[in-house]
Amino acid sequence: MSLAASAKQWVWERSPREKSLETLQVAKSEAMDAASFSGDDPVVQRQTGEESLEMRIYDPVRNPGWDHLVALHRDAGCFHTSAWAKVLQQTYNHHPFYLRFSRGRRLTALVPLMEVRSPFTGRRGVCLPFSDTCEPLIFDRDAVDLVRDRVVRFAQERRWKHLEIRGGKFFQPVSSSAATFYGHTLDLRRHVDELSERFDSPVRRAIRKAERSNVSVLVGRSRQAVGDFYRLHVQTRRRHGLPPQPTSFFLNIYEHIIKPGLGFTVLAQRDSRPIAAAVFFRFGKNALYKYAASDKRLQEFRANNLVMWQGIQFLLCNGVEKLHFGRTECENDGLRRFKLSWDTQEEIINYYRVDPSGRQCLVPAPGNSGFHKRVFGKLPLVFNRLAGSILYPHLD
Repeated sequence: MSLAASAKQWVWERSPREKSLETLQVAKSEAMDAASFSGDDPVVQRQTGEESLEMRIYDPVRNPGWDHLVALHRDAGCFHTSAWAKVLQQTYNHHPFYLRFSRGRRLTALVPLMEVRSPFTGRRGVCLPFSDTCEPLIFDRDAVDLVRDRVVRFAQERRWKHLEIRGGKFFQPVSSSAATFYGHTLDLRRHVDELSERFDSPVRRAIRKAERSNVSVLVGRSRQAVGDFYRLHVQTRRRHGLPPQPTSFFLNIYEHIIKPGLGFTVLAQRDSRPIAAAVFFRFGKNALYKYAASDKRLQEFRANNLVMWQGIQFLLCNGVEKLHFGRTECENDGLRRFKLSWDTQEEIINYYRVDPSGRQCLVPAPGNSGFHKRVFGKLPLVFNRLAGSILYPHLD
């Protein structure tokens, strides 16, 4: 049986109240005049010069109009939306400063920023915390310099320790990067047969093995599925020597992203036992493979590969054109090879960290990763979860 034929083996898990997974429908979309949209937040600042640049500060947690603007950009993803802002704000109490720039009636740029406040790590602005890549959305590239200068000045006005931009093909506040990662993107604008034929042969064999091993897959968005994922996530993070994000983080992801239709889970089971899972985000025609977890004791069944394949097929059938596989540390050769084996296009993701002067790049001090991996890799799961709840509010 071909891999494409396996699409018929889906089980679409529907909650009683939610009958189908739908993407965010933007009511005014292309027809609306984005630059003339009036938000709830009254703060407006102007920069005069050769051309006037207007900056408006939005709170997307209170102002749903932000998503109408975001939807106008073809590269917008779930990280740019108000849903992700709600997850970060309600989990960690980060304060949103989402900036809209315009020149006259023309929308120029959207720059989502979160202010992270910590007595241990300082106060800084990030675009955006816990986001693999979240480059500002630029509508007028001729105005990039004006926008960049105004964002840096805003960071100075807020007295941030630094400003961090995650991803910067068109928006680079400084010449050198603070950190570099790999990114991988899969083009879904192809027939399912063509997609599967381009996967590396080990990927195709792993998918077939999972199917022969009676691994079933549920694609859905129930709270129970998120709970099943989280239990696997806690085990996986401990195996990697890292504490898990707190339970509230994933409950907020369920409430604001998965439940409204901006994401879904893919859960693999064998004999009714969850053995692998993943969480996907989507916005418009762009999707993200955000989290994955598995039971190491049952890796022989290759359930991770089947989870990925069913997620890809589901996105394909729902009109998504691009799937981003998230960031990968440059030292993680195994994960990089896994993502490349799905016929993805590789890119470099640069993080830029600007000092208060706005002129120098700050490079984070290297940490003793071996030490923390040894500690968190041995702690009981309950203490690992407690550590995550304590540590993550201070990280970005």
